[in-house]
Amino acid sequence: MKLSARDVAAYLAKPDPNKAGMLIFGEDTARVALKRHDVMAALVGPDAEREMRLARMTGAELRKDPAQLLDALKAQGFFPGPRAVLVEEAADGTTKAVAAALEDWRPGDAFLVVTAGALMARSSLRKLFEGSKLVYAAGLYNDPPTRAEIEAQLSAAGLSGAMSGDGGAALEALARELPPGDFRQTLEKIALYKFDDPTPLTPQEVLLAAPATTDAAVDDLLHVVAEGRTPEIGPFILRLKAQGVAAVTLLIMATRHFRSLHGAASDPAGASQGMARLRPPVFGPRRDRMIRQAQGWGRDKLETALEMLLDTDLSLRTAGRTAPEMALVERLFIRLAMLSKR
Repeated sequence: MKLSARDVAAYLAKPDPNKAGMLIFGEDTARVALKRHDVMAALVGPDAEREMRLARMTGAELRKDPAQLLDALKAQGFFPGPRAVLVEEAADGTTKAVAAALEDWRPGDAFLVVTAGALMARSSLRKLFEGSKLVYAAGLYNDPPTRAEIEAQLSAAGLSGAMSGDGGAALEALARELPPGDFRQTLEKIALYKFDDPTPLTPQEVLLAAPATTDAAVDDLLHVVAEGRTPEIGPFILRLKAQGVAAVTLLIMATRHFRSLHGAASDPAGASQGMARLRPPVFGPRRDRMIRQAQGWGRDKLETALEMLLDTDLSLRTAGRTAPEMALVERLFIRLAMLSKR
């Protein structure tokens, strides 16, 4: 049976042990691995492998010896408790072996979990699981986790009620930026940090737990520019260049930053209200900092800044350009920093 996108998260958190098994597939291998871990933990617990209640094999191994899957499903363990068989990196070449094993599956046999990469709708392995009432098929797509999924992960880590207020909104914004594995680790750090702390989660705590990224370093540079701290621009540029950040990337992010400031400064209700209307939203200390920048620059100077950014963008696209790209961007940032002080 095919699980709808709405039902996937709930079923993977609590799979039906009375079914024969399930297929988890998706383009993002990290996302598939995380969900596979959740399913195995819910089905057989953390000690299943040590107690020999979990058998593992790869799709390549199954293709060489198709009979081993049915043997593993029928095998009786030395320890009491539910059993499972995990087939990783499966593909259409394993469909016949899986189909034969499922045909002979009976209640009391081990639960079968098959993981695979991206499978097209015409995939024989996918059709096998979607077309049978004995098993489930769960497709994972590269969408950020929903608010309900984040709440479930936090509750599992012993941190309930953390999604209320600005802290929850900051977590949702972070989930859209980070890969699934990094976001899971961030949630674990937050749960440890907030252990036995009944106070609501704040955006500042989310920022402290978030992993350091190149984007964060670029944001720091843009704050330096917007606040007119000219001497700090050169060293920042050198560090980012050494990390492989391209001049075009700096220009794109700078344009986005100054457009946000311009939107806030142009709001009739004031920069604070204008910043609150931005999408995606800005939270915590970064929000307060950008409000001060918007108020300090004013709408007219920010329009001038956006014109300077556009001119530099055109210069980077000019075929006859002689100056290095990073030099053009560094000169622009220095001019912007000096403009902020006028």
